[in-house]
Amino acid sequence: MLGERAVELGRLIGQSDEYKAVRRANDALGADKDAVIVLQRMEQLRIEASHMIDRGEQPTAEMEQELEQLLQKVQVNALYQRMIVAQENFDKIMMQVNQWILEGIKKGAASGIITLG
Repeated sequence: MLGERAVELGRLIGQSDEYKAVRRANDALGADKDAVIVLQRMEQLRIEASHMIDRGEQPTAEMEQELEQLLQKVQVNALYQRMIVAQENFDKIMMQVNQWILEGIKKGAASGIITLG
């Protein structure tokens, strides 16, 4: 029963306006080849910097400068901004869902009655 309820919750979340907005924004951003190139390069730099830090090294000033330039470039992209807003709105809904689940857990733990529906 728990699995069925979880699947139903997932279905409802997938049908929410907030989730649909994230999907649309993500698809639109993914279709912007220039934005994708910038985001991929930013990810490459992040991975390189992470590996350097793991080895006890500091990322180079050139890496930091390139990352800053890429960040400035992507932040003015309207599709990127739309994606960020959509993701933030979806995150708020998911935080609320998690809060509702937590409230349900607390109520369930306090109740000695087992229900099947």
